[in-house]
Amino acid sequence: MPSHHSARSRRATERKGDVRERAILDTCEALLAQKGYDAMTVGDIAQGAGITRGALYFYFGSKQEVVTALVARTVEHLWERSRATAQTDESRRAIAAAMQRTVELWSEHGLVMRTAIDLSLTVPEIGELWSHTADLFITAITAVLERAGVAAGTGPEQASAMARALCWMIERTFYHASQESREELQKASSTCEHIWLTSAGLIT
Repeated sequence: MPSHHSARSRRATERKGDVRERAILDTCEALLAQKGYDAMTVGDIAQGAGITRGALYFYFGSKQEVVTALVARTVEHLWERSRATAQTDESRRAIAAAMQRTVELWSEHGLVMRTAIDLSLTVPEIGELWSHTADLFITAITAVLERAGVAAGTGPEQASAMARALCWMIERTFYHASQESREELQKASSTCEHIWLTSAGLIT
């Protein structure tokens, strides 16, 4: 019996830990909006999450680690969406769905996405996360282009190279539009979608 009890209490502890970790990351996201990355401190995050600094250090070693975990949590949604896009059979529908999901993510978490991009050059862990995210998105775009009839390969007019350019175009376009408004994001999405469809030879 004792082992059963300890397993159950361990599960309960993990759940409590998950809740606390979520509170830390939610607070970090709110503080990014209020103060920005540079001005925000570990003390601010702990206070906002309703825990001591010591308790926060049980989960994360620094402010940078908290932000990295927040970026990871946010881009996980993008990874899921990229996989779903790559698996959609009908190219036009895949592109429309991918762009709509990208709008939703940037609308909900634009600040985290911009922070990730800003820190990706100076924080190696965030740089790796962002690079991995881009690679997944590029793979999904490549699959859609190839299904639409674009030749596979890395040549300038082939799917892989075109997908890479489309990915970074979408990233930069959404980076700027997300600082404006939801309406601007929607416009940016429509433009990127048009360019993607044109590149895929689905519209002329």
